[in-house]
Amino acid sequence: MLGLLDWAKIGSGLALGVLLASGPVYLYGKATGRQRAVAAALESSVKILRKKGEIDAQVSSADAADLCSSYGLPDDEERECVRRVRSASAETGNDGLHSSER
Repeated sequence: MLGLLDWAKIGSGLALGVLLASGPVYLYGKATGRQRAVAAALESSVKILRKKGEIDAQVSSADAADLCSSYGLPDDEERECVRRVRSASAETGNDGLHSSER
């Protein structure tokens, strides 16, 4: 039969074991959570970049009149917009690159 002192030893040993095991378990959980957060951030970034690429492709393939009409400008301002877009396109050599990207 186990005495009171034996139960105290068993209880303290159990508490010490839980204390020693909790540190590595906590660190493992923290690392796993960090990996999931990074994976979610990367997935979000990829979605944003794909969407940006789709928008860039639409803008690059559109002509000046389509671009300016999509802004919802009044007729007189739309004509000025078309003129400016065409002049900017002529300045870049119509290669689709901004001057900072060449």
